[in-house]
Amino acid sequence: MFKQNTETKKINEAKLNEFAEKVMGDLAATLSSVMVNVGDRLGLYEALAKSDKPLDSHELSKKTGTSERCVREWLANQAAGGYIIYDKVTKRYSFPHEHAMVLANINSPLYLVGGFQAAASYFKDVEKISGAFRSGKGLAWGDHDHNLFEGTERLFGPNYRANISTSWIPSLENGKVEEKLKRGAIVADVGCGHGLSTIIMAKAYPNSKFIGFDNHGPSIDKARVLAQNEGLGKDRISFEINSAKDYPLFYPDTKYDLVTIYDALHDMDDPVGAAQHALCSLKEDGTIMLVEPSANDNLENNFTPLGRAMFAGSACACVLSSMTNNGLALGAQAGQAKIAEVMKKAGFKSFRLVTQTLVNMVYEAKPTQD
Repeated sequence: MFKQNTETKKINEAKLNEFAEKVMGDLAATLSSVMVNVGDRLGLYEALAKSDKPLDSHELSKKTGTSERCVREWLANQAAGGYIIYDKVTKRYSFPHEHAMVLANINSPLYLVGGFQAAASYFKDVEKISGAFRSGKGLAWGDHDHNLFEGTERLFGPNYRANISTSWIPSLENGKVEEKLKRGAIVADVGCGHGLSTIIMAKAYPNSKFIGFDNHGPSIDKARVLAQNEGLGKDRISFEINSAKDYPLFYPDTKYDLVTIYDALHDMDDPVGAAQHALCSLKEDGTIMLVEPSANDNLENNFTPLGRAMFAGSACACVLSSMTNNGLALGAQAGQAKIAEVMKKAGFKSFRLVTQTLVNMVYEAKPTQD
């Protein structure tokens, strides 16, 4: 029987206050994430970035068609967090160019606002997520709030645009894969979501054909619209609703030169089965490119701000998505060793890390040993 300890535990006041201050900082950041989404939706960051001079609340509200009183409070919140700068003499607010690159410039590789939109979906889905934690039955990707899909596209987009055709694909087989794409190749982009990665590749390599596959119908519908908006015809790019284990060959007798999986393998219920299907769909000299979140094989080495964010997103979406079908639940911080194990089990003879960024690791896998 449990016996209560009647001794009064001594409290270290310094440690208590230090930890409480840390949690208060997290609470302030959490509440302020709503303000980031508001600033994004109402164009407040954009207006500050475009202004050639510091603005006060009246000027910003006029530029954005918003309530001055609400904007006044928003500005104070943003200044308190260091997102914008307040001049106590002029009582105006400025937005450093470096801050604008993170919060207002969608073409910047460090644009992070999409992450705040994705986070908003987790709050809307907190009851679903809690229920999945209790039952262990998971939560399908498509059952999340739409902000997750849109936010993920916006969060990953800048990094993809900056790296796919300039670094990641050129790193495969010492440039040989890119040479194929420039001449003309057939590429399957598996787990393509809104098709951002597929579209980036199609625009970079106009002589090749790209097919994006995803099991989430609304995402495929969105991908088709985005490709059309980019002026990409069906002769260059197409999208189909298929899972990672049942997508077809380009033609019944035509396999793929390249299969890409961007930030999706760890979400799958059967990553080994997905890798096996990719292997079967590849030409003998074909290649698979896996893009996965940066992670160390040692758990404690991932206890960083990036790792913390990844674990949170993984617990809310990635792991739960895999668990819907009693999957492997690799999680967003699987690390190279676990990914290598998956590819080895699938039958790939060659697997290596070819390049990485602050947030991604890019792997190359081939059917045959080099």
